[in-house]
Amino acid sequence: MNGGDLIAQVLVKHGVRFLFTLCGGHISPILVSAKRSGTRVVDVRHEATAVFAADAVARLTGIPGVAAVTAGPGVTNTVTAVKTAQLAQSPLILLGGAAATILKGRGALQDIKQLPLMRPHVKWVGQAARVRDLVPTLERAFLVAQRGVPGPVFVECPVDVLYDEKIVREWYRLGTPDPEARGFLMRLRNWYVGRHLNRLFTGAQHSVPEEPPTPEFPEGSKRSVQRVVAWLERAERPVMLVGSQAMLRQREVQKLAEAIGDLDVPVFLSGMARGLLPRQHPLLLRHARRQALRDADLVILAGVPLDFRLEYGNHINRKAVLVSVTRGGAEFRNNRRPTLDVDADPATYLVRLAVVAPAGRDKQSEWTERLRARDQERDGEIERLARVAGKYINPLLLCRAVDRLLEDDAILALDGGDFVGTASYIVSPRRPLSWIDPGVFGTLGAGAGFALGAKLCRPESEVWILYGDGSAAYSLAEFDTFVRHGLPVIAVVGNDACWTQIARGQREMLEDDVGTVLRHSDYHRVAEGYGGKGFRIQHPDAVEDVLRQAKAEARRGAPVLVNALIGTSEFRSGSISM
Repeated sequence: MNGGDLIAQVLVKHGVRFLFTLCGGHISPILVSAKRSGTRVVDVRHEATAVFAADAVARLTGIPGVAAVTAGPGVTNTVTAVKTAQLAQSPLILLGGAAATILKGRGALQDIKQLPLMRPHVKWVGQAARVRDLVPTLERAFLVAQRGVPGPVFVECPVDVLYDEKIVREWYRLGTPDPEARGFLMRLRNWYVGRHLNRLFTGAQHSVPEEPPTPEFPEGSKRSVQRVVAWLERAERPVMLVGSQAMLRQREVQKLAEAIGDLDVPVFLSGMARGLLPRQHPLLLRHARRQALRDADLVILAGVPLDFRLEYGNHINRKAVLVSVTRGGAEFRNNRRPTLDVDADPATYLVRLAVVAPAGRDKQSEWTERLRARDQERDGEIERLARVAGKYINPLLLCRAVDRLLEDDAILALDGGDFVGTASYIVSPRRPLSWIDPGVFGTLGAGAGFALGAKLCRPESEVWILYGDGSAAYSLAEFDTFVRHGLPVIAVVGNDACWTQIARGQREMLEDDVGTVLRHSDYHRVAEGYGGKGFRIQHPDAVEDVLRQAKAEARRGAPVLVNALIGTSEFRSGSISM
């Protein structure tokens, strides 16, 4: 048994089905042992993709996603993806290879100080200095990643704690002077190396993974529930916002959806919470959120921070009662002090609230209808704007076509700026846990990894990537991964030959588009070069037909990329985020 075997045993104990990686000699035993233990090893073309895929698995299943990368540049390549997971509160484990324990700081291949590098971006960093440390260190990593506010954890695994003892001893023999050499310093050095090796492997045979404990999370006090119920009884214009943190208990999403219906409060859904309610649900709102918050007399934030996406709380009525329900996290308490700050899992708390909240609040029906009227007015405006013709495809028309053709089980992975921002107003997931976006970090390049993790978790579901043409270039190489692993995703690139989200404001304020101009590049040919199927469309009349062809190719097992040449739109003018 080697260290790779011990890691594989822990992964199996914790229900890990997939290990995402880009190979490297430092971590080979982890990959080989994981495969032998029944964990599917999924190798990608960039380390960041491995972490994005692990992030998607965590968000969709609740089981921490796991990625393994080699030392040095393998670890540094993951930093952006790890930070995305941290800010999205996704529980994942990153296993990083490292130089041999005795060679650290001596100029070994790819040897850098990885723990200080990763520490600011994770909940905890661990290091296995001996083989027997691997199991308890990794078990702690799983626990820390899931408890309280979830997040990523980094575990450093030096190469000499992973390989077979016989191989490692041979390495050390070759790296030291002749054991028969005479002289005090030589004998002392040989003694030191032998002692180090004995310490490295002693007790490894007794390492046995234990059954994982159930992670704990806060539930909120009974008194706080009573206070919110009292406010609900008095409220005439309540609004509820439900965000990604409310979806951390994936097995409870149906109860959460029912609780929202029972509370009978108009609701806006964001992030991973999109799709929690059916698109025609009478309480579900999508537009004019800012105006609703200005008019409300009670605002309940369930797993939603008061960050730039809510204008730092500045648009919430100052006279309104503001209730914030979150699993801790300082970022949820920034900018504006709520009337009541509840430290609780949002889903669990809303379910408790719905049990005791008063049923049937007729005084709010006029308020709900007013909000729905605003929603319908905005939908009508979008429909009118979608009919505006130009040289290229109207992006709103393209998004509406995608929305019409989505299957009920479709999962959407979002990766881009302006085009994806437009899609967020138009394209609606049909079910819970069917929308994956980077979150507050606004990361580009996440789409392929998100889609990879999603398709593995739900192979029977249709998985779409919505790319901007700028973001698409970050991860197009993963079409090779899709082909090799038989994962037929559908990618739609909104190709306007520009970094439009930046260019729009830059041209207006600085009168220069420097650095924002791209080309109508043949992204579909790149997908074809990697073995997928590619389509290019420029005329609006061809949109629906091509999208149907793309769906048909995916059903036949091919990953597909639709390169849609789109025009500009004033739909999102003034959308700069600060």
